[in-house]
Amino acid sequence: MISDTDTVVTTFTTGDWRPFGVTRAASGDLLVCLRKDDHSKVVRYSSTGTVLQEIQYDSQGQPLYKQAVYITENVNGDIIITDSEKNAVIAVDRLGIFRYSYSGKDSDFKALSVAADSVGHVIVTGGIGKKISMLDRDGRFLRYIILEGGIKDPRGVCILGHSEMMVGECKTGIAKRIKYLEK
Repeated sequence: MISDTDTVVTTFTTGDWRPFGVTRAASGDLLVCLRKDDHSKVVRYSSTGTVLQEIQYDSQGQPLYKQAVYITENVNGDIIITDSEKNAVIAVDRLGIFRYSYSGKDSDFKALSVAADSVGHVIVTGGIGKKISMLDRDGRFLRYIILEGGIKDPRGVCILGHSEMMVGECKTGIAKRIKYLEK
């Protein structure tokens, strides 16, 4: 955190867990993907750094994640991550209960970055190919977002609002503003 005097103030530490994806939840809490060795978990922190929730296992005690990378929260409070080892999008509800997993419509799918818009669409970019996947709030595939003129190896994504997103091309360094829904 940056203080009023422009100095860096440590709000919290993650111990020997390495932070990867981070997002701000609608509640104001921070959701962070953490990894240690071959384990991953999602931790919800309060604005003061207190651990409020840890999400690591399903109802059978099996790990939900292998390599959690990017994270977002959708309009119904689901926590959605991309798992680079499972090559999947994995969603749990706000209590940490498994909702769905999505691993693509074809063998070209690569789950890298993820974002959710104000109506519940989940946008997933992949580093290989030219496709951006759009899912509904329940993880069902809706369509590919394919640009006229294409996009090369889409990676980072964020929603700008008004049916627009920014997507970074991993190998070219170009960020593209994309209108993905018609009014």
